Amino acid sequence: MRVCCAALLVPLAISFTVAPVEAAELQRPAAGPVEIMPTSEIRPGMTGTAWTVFSGSDPEAVPVEIIGLWKNQWGPRQDIILAKLGGKAQRTNVAGGMSGSPVYIDGKLIGAIALRLSVFSPDAICGITPIELMLEVKDFDESVPSDALTPDKTAAREPVEIPGELLARAVSAGGASEFARRTQVMVPVETPLAFAGFHPSVLKEFGPIFQQLGFVAVQGGATAAMSDPKPAAGWENSLQPGEAVAGALVSGDMSISGLGTVTYNDGKRVLAFGHPFFNLGPVAMPMAKGEVLMVLSSAFQPNKFANATEIVGSLKQDRHSGIMGVLGEEAPMIPVTVKVRSFDKQDVVRKEKDFRFNVFVQQKWTPYLMMVTLFNSISGLNDFAEEVTYRLSGEVELHGQPNLSLATMQAGSEMPVPAPMILAGWWGDKFNRLFLNAVKTPRLKRVNATLDLLPERRVALIETAWAGLDEVDPGSEVPVKVFLQPYRGERFERDFTVKIPAGIPKGTHKILLSDADTLNRMQSAAAMASRFMDLPETVSLLNQERSNNKMYVSLVQARPTLYYEDKSLPSLPASVANVMQAGRSGSRRFVTWGESVQEQMTLPFDLVVTGNYSLNIKVR
Repeated sequence: MRVCCAALLVPLAISFTVAPVEAAELQRPAAGPVEIMPTSEIRPGMTGTAWTVFSGSDPEAVPVEIIGLWKNQWGPRQDIILAKLGGKAQRTNVAGGMSGSPVYIDGKLIGAIALRLSVFSPDAICGITPIELMLEVKDFDESVPSDALTPDKTAAREPVEIPGELLARAVSAGGASEFARRTQVMVPVETPLAFAGFHPSVLKEFGPIFQQLGFVAVQGGATAAMSDPKPAAGWENSLQPGEAVAGALVSGDMSISGLGTVTYNDGKRVLAFGHPFFNLGPVAMPMAKGEVLMVLSSAFQPNKFANATEIVGSLKQDRHSGIMGVLGEEAPMIPVTVKVRSFDKQDVVRKEKDFRFNVFVQQKWTPYLMMVTLFNSISGLNDFAEEVTYRLSGEVELHGQPNLSLATMQAGSEMPVPAPMILAGWWGDKFNRLFLNAVKTPRLKRVNATLDLLPERRVALIETAWAGLDEVDPGSEVPVKVFLQPYRGERFERDFTVKIPAGIPKGTHKILLSDADTLNRMQSAAAMASRFMDLPETVSLLNQERSNNKMYVSLVQARPTLYYEDKSLPSLPASVANVMQAGRSGSRRFVTWGESVQEQMTLPFDLVVTGNYSLNIKVR
């Protein structure tokens, strides 16, 4: 009997009786060659057996009855085998984590459980991806699918005006209502993303993005063996058909892993899921074993709860009809160390914690994972409070490039987004700019960060300033006094002297006292205007960015400055600027500003400095 879309409602209302399978009569599948039954031989009413793990690491037999072939459901000329599960699966339904469970008829492999019908179906109806489609995965080249599931593909309800594209998308996704809707169609079985070592608030803040991409963010576990990205001893005999398999996005003191089931293992290569993980195409992601704790029975969202145990290989392909990994291979990861220190009101360290973990390398996912893990490093601390100020310093070591030094402070504010989230967005945005470089992909050796928690809101506004002289000669010094207004504190002042350059032209100029954002703004605009800025220029530009815990003293002249990638050309003659502008290309643009700002000195503060103030001086 052929099953078409219009006729689906009738057979689904029929009560199928799937004959129980005695486990003693069945031989658990093992790695190695296996006979395949093509879809052309499959008929309605056939019975078979699926293998999946309900508890522990050993797969159990699940009776299967074939309903029929659903033509072209998985794509043009790509059929899905529609079936009903019995045994324990009747109670659990088609649960997240069952993706990839192999199905056999008469000892022949027909495919993998990969889809399920809606979320409230009373019957354990599943869609089976034919093994022929899964075997195609090994034949693909190194192209990247255009519909890869990455954080930038989520649908934001409306723009959120906060710093960092990644952060804005994460916050906007949290308010979207569409992700909770479900329709009566066959959908890929959700992949449970197990978050181990993560505070519940992290899942609340970042879970909607994963759910929009088809994943269920759940609290999970991972063993200490996951800290080492190298394949564990005994990898040769791991990941037998029907066992749990996980792709590791983060491993170590905190981990994120996506759980599924092994479909086929030829002794070296492993096929799993029966549908894409992220549909990234060629990947290099750690592949790990899994241990199932339980299967949550639910008419809405049944899921496996599991621990990722140890890394045994590397996922190499992430395609439409499944994932393919190679046992014994090591996937590169970025080692990250975050030291979190808590200070008392006397600026003495009360306690500190070190977090060590590894992050999956992928141009769209690495920046997002850096943001999530930094936010998590803050969220689970007892020292967390509304009025805390966060001081972050970090160093990114790159292959073949100078190290990247990053520093900032973030204090609490009246914004609806909490300070730790803004800080995490700032951190992730730096990696986003590195990895979205259009010329060369960065190779990161390691990342080290120190995060200090200071026990009050430390922020001050540049309120006013005073200069001791109105008229000066070139080469002279001008005494300056600046006044800053802190949050809920007494106004304080700082005295310093500004050196007037010997070659400065006569006329009226300005002494600018400013925060970091004022000086960074034009260089950031230049970077955005250049579509093909190379990696060395990107690193250089990031290293030039000023830190917001300093006040910058600059001399401003009424002469134009030209910005190009990571370079600034101040006091440029108009004739030269016109020639350069005339010779620019569409992909390499110049940004000009009507004034030249020459930084003279910096005044460090242990607080966030905001605002700016200028003083006019006349050079004789």
